[in-house]
Amino acid sequence: MTTNRMDRGSRCLIALAAACMVWALFVPLWRIELDAPQYPEGLLLQIYPGGLGGDVEIINGLNHYIGMQTLHSEAFIEFRLLPFFIAGFGLLFLLIAVMARRRWLVVGFWAFVLFGIIAMVDFWRWEYNYGHDLDPNAAIKVPGMAYQPPLIGFKQLLNFGAYSVPDAGGWLFILAGLCLLLAVVRSGSWLKKLRLGKRIAVSAACLLVVCCSQTGPQPIVFGSDKCEHCRMTIADPRFAAEIQTKKGRYYKFDDLTCLNAYRTSHDAAAWRAIWVASFDHDHTLVPVEELFFVRANRFKGPMLGDVAAFASEAAAKNAAPDSTMMRWADLIKLLR
Repeated sequence: MTTNRMDRGSRCLIALAAACMVWALFVPLWRIELDAPQYPEGLLLQIYPGGLGGDVEIINGLNHYIGMQTLHSEAFIEFRLLPFFIAGFGLLFLLIAVMARRRWLVVGFWAFVLFGIIAMVDFWRWEYNYGHDLDPNAAIKVPGMAYQPPLIGFKQLLNFGAYSVPDAGGWLFILAGLCLLLAVVRSGSWLKKLRLGKRIAVSAACLLVVCCSQTGPQPIVFGSDKCEHCRMTIADPRFAAEIQTKKGRYYKFDDLTCLNAYRTSHDAAAWRAIWVASFDHDHTLVPVEELFFVRANRFKGPMLGDVAAFASEAAAKNAAPDSTMMRWADLIKLLR
């Protein structure tokens, strides 16, 4: 005989989701970071349940010149409603954990999913209007240019790099959703009948890994992408290079000369990975720790660099038998 009540483990997961909602009331939900040469420490816009935080006034001053709307918490009805929605979900999850009824868990889970979808669509709509509804009398006008920040991830806006990611509250929302999903899978006899429990759990885990763990290089579009340092178009695939920061941003370079100049002028602790094109192996981007480097006059990079990278020790020796072969740790000491 089946029962409609949940076990203790599922109820604990739902109670944890309720605690996440309460905590999310007091921390920022989202953050948009802006980096530019004139602001070496960057600018930060934080979105709290009840308003905006961070460098709002500085950002408003900059946006005035390009005709973007100024940001004021009072102008958004979402900030008046959002705290009540978050608190309401916290109370709902707590009641579900106390009542221990599977039916109410399913209702609460899908209501939370629907709320998340509506919230992200509303956020995208706000960003679109914010970036496209420009003052025609602005001091700086770039024909065809829009300034819509990314919904999530990185986007270049003139000389500013905009990076949009969940803040502490956003991760609490994600954690709450995962707790509810696990509770549904654990206690849902309807899932077992349809044999979907394991499939949903595996699919959710795979989706989370795919969305949150991009660690490989981004493809370089030769003849189109520009070098981050010299701003020239990257054209020679034999010498191209790329850096990924710990925040997930990618910077592309036309050769090691530009990459090293950029690397030495920025905080080295910010890099997650560096890739350089293999001179001999289809010019694919390879982690620098795996490459063998040779410095010789016969190698002429786009910025007059004389270093080439090889995927194997034998290939490096064959390409320049009279030159010294180096690994990455030795090369960067030489390039300083």
